Amino acid sequence: MTEHKSGFVAIVGRPNVGKSTLLNRIVGQKIAIMSDKAQTTRNKIQGVYTTEDTQIVFIDTPGIHKPKSRLGDFMVETAYSALREVDVVLFMISADQKRGKGDDFIIERLKKSNVPVFLVVNKLDKVQPDQLLLTIEDYAKQMEFAEVVPISATEGNNFETLMQIIEDKLPEGPQYFPEDQITDHPEYFIVAELIREKILLLTRDEIPHSVAVVVDSMKRNDQDKVEIQATIIVERDSQKGIVIGKGGKMMKQIGTKARQDIEHLLGDKVFLELWVKVQKDWRDKQRYLTDYGYKENEY
Repeated sequence: MTEHKSGFVAIVGRPNVGKSTLLNRIVGQKIAIMSDKAQTTRNKIQGVYTTEDTQIVFIDTPGIHKPKSRLGDFMVETAYSALREVDVVLFMISADQKRGKGDDFIIERLKKSNVPVFLVVNKLDKVQPDQLLLTIEDYAKQMEFAEVVPISATEGNNFETLMQIIEDKLPEGPQYFPEDQITDHPEYFIVAELIREKILLLTRDEIPHSVAVVVDSMKRNDQDKVEIQATIIVERDSQKGIVIGKGGKMMKQIGTKARQDIEHLLGDKVFLELWVKVQKDWRDKQRYLTDYGYKENEY
């Protein structure tokens, strides 16, 4: 009998370095939403990677940034709490970006970590080898990393190497989740996230991070379709107009694109109904944060 290894791995880094892209590659399916806007990931999303003799539970944390609202405070605290409960930390940086204050801020926190910290240099396909080496040297001077692994989360370069190095560092342990389970989040959470991703994608800078999505109901109808009803929450009437669009055009586009991803996720035909609701300053009111799924974690 070969030993079974398992453990928990946190993916941390500044916003927009490719953490969600890596998580989706690990589980082979979309569970974390992707956008080129900062603060896309708001909760810790657990992705489960299982092989015959290994199970690794990855935690994609919100990008660590200087918070400007209660929602921001919640997101940063969520990222830090992930560091307290893992076996390995992946500190992800982007090869085509210079080290900034945000990275230094994270490094200071990681220096206090009592588990191995890997420097994962993403987007290696975007830079020349000389530039990659200079970036690695610069970061290596800031703190001692257990491993340095350049990868491309989009293209898959060095991905297998990274997985093998992580596996080597993990202790013996049980299988925490069934082998076919890829996330610990209930389906309605991922459905809400996929809808939110489409809003960010289609409205671009017009609807920043003042949007939340709540799935009100998910049930199977007589035609064996999954009926989903969801509410999009914005902060201002003008944003409501943008989400609906002229003659409801934007809303239709959001619904169509989200439905395609949800059908892929669920493996079923989906009927999706969307509403838009204005809730002024919801990001700064604890009651709304809790209602919309941003609950304080207990540790």
